[in-house]
Amino acid sequence: MKIKLLNALVTVAIVLAGTGSANAELSGKLIIFHAGSLSVPLEQMEKAFEAAHPGVDVLREAGGSTKMARLISEVGKPADIMASADYKVIDNNLIPKHAEWNIRFATNQLVLTYTDKSRYAEEITPENWYEILQREDVVWGHSDPNLDPCGYRSLMVLQLAERFYGVEGLYEALLANRPEKNVRPKSVELVNLLKTGNMDYAWEYLSVAVQHDLMYVKLNDHINLGNYAYDSMYEQAEVKVTGKKPGTWITKKGQSCTYGMTMTRDAANPEAAVRFLEYMLDPEGGLKILEQLGQPPFVPARVPSREVYRALPEPLRPLVEVRE
Repeated sequence: MKIKLLNALVTVAIVLAGTGSANAELSGKLIIFHAGSLSVPLEQMEKAFEAAHPGVDVLREAGGSTKMARLISEVGKPADIMASADYKVIDNNLIPKHAEWNIRFATNQLVLTYTDKSRYAEEITPENWYEILQREDVVWGHSDPNLDPCGYRSLMVLQLAERFYGVEGLYEALLANRPEKNVRPKSVELVNLLKTGNMDYAWEYLSVAVQHDLMYVKLNDHINLGNYAYDSMYEQAEVKVTGKKPGTWITKKGQSCTYGMTMTRDAANPEAAVRFLEYMLDPEGGLKILEQLGQPPFVPARVPSREVYRALPEPLRPLVEVRE
């Protein structure tokens, strides 16, 4: 895995270096807010981009996508780029006031992660995982559904499992064996709990499992939120989460995992932001890194309408298609 990443990094750096002299004027800080599940691939992209543009200092801040978007829209924290694990977070929190467009660039799926230290690691399978999670001595958790898309998606998977396996009351039975202390602000925090043996199982994205060398149970496409062909089934799952204003609530409906990215309207370094997004959407650049790290990209990336397409910065348009 490390050799693969190194090779990918070298390849991307060479590709970018070819145009580096033409863009030597790029400089300053480039602030990127992003989903925690994008931390590893964006770290690789950051290194390659800074190698090609030494004048730019990429500053990344990771967290639950909803939380990061609200830091922009409600707290007023400055950011040039926002990359979300759920493209709808951008639509709901940033557009139209804080951003103009939203590009869908990758997909993912939910898996149940564990290590060889986990209780019943040798016993768990795609057929019995929900039975094992109900055992009293098993410690499992997920991220906060109010802050992180992986959190409400984890709950959706449990709801869909009840329907798929035909086990009445399964959803409530599972949550009854998951205390609130096992709900963490972002899904990547659970990785350390798994690796230190403080948690047996945690819901994560497949890409996170691959990137952190975790063992995992891969679920049936009917419940893993990873296949858009099953969106009509995914929509049967609903999770209530906090709204934009205190005391308000919104209902999230299940849908296949689709990541989105945008540049904020008041980006302090728009030139560097556009150049980074151009690299990130390049099939031989950022999208290639995503693919190698277990996160299938959309090649090309997508926007839902011609109107959105026309709103994109011109350098990004050749890398994007209009497609629902």
